[in-house]
Amino acid sequence: MIWSWVEGFPQVINAEAEDKHSYFHCEGGDRLKFSDVVIAVASISVIFALIAAPLDMVLFSALGISGMNNWGYMVSLIVSFFLSALISGYIFAGKIWEARREAITKITALWAALVMLVAMNLPALADWGTKAKEEFQAANPGKTLSTSEWLTWEYMYLDVFTFLMVGMTLVLGAIGLYVGSMLRKPAKSQK
Repeated sequence: MIWSWVEGFPQVINAEAEDKHSYFHCEGGDRLKFSDVVIAVASISVIFALIAAPLDMVLFSALGISGMNNWGYMVSLIVSFFLSALISGYIFAGKIWEARREAITKITALWAALVMLVAMNLPALADWGTKAKEEFQAANPGKTLSTSEWLTWEYMYLDVFTFLMVGMTLVLGAIGLYVGSMLRKPAKSQK
């Protein structure tokens, strides 16, 4: 089975691949294995975790923790998203150079999907509902909502948070992968 990207959507082409792997056909005839994209995204995730934890500790100490104005956390996220994509772009420069724009787009899109799934699990945290209510009450003192209105407010709160996380992932991921891949030009293409 071979995958072909037509106008941004994968389509299966009934053809036999010589080594029985799924490929993404990219512009110019180059092929990027789906497993290469998955490994690149897994690498970004691991590098992100290794960068974010120490940065959180340092920046929380330096900038403090104060609700949604938590600059330590926001700066840590921005730096972690960018550096993890930059390092992965450097590591996977050979594969990215084979099909630059398409490879960066596919890796970034899968990374953003993973970040979205993680962000959607945030309501499982014990204090999520309380935090959403505090934010609403701070913005609207004295106003009360019904249970269904609180639920709607929490969904909206989660949607906005997920939108910001995915947007930051797409922008910083694409820039980081591009810059990282430019730092190391491959000697020869490795297929």
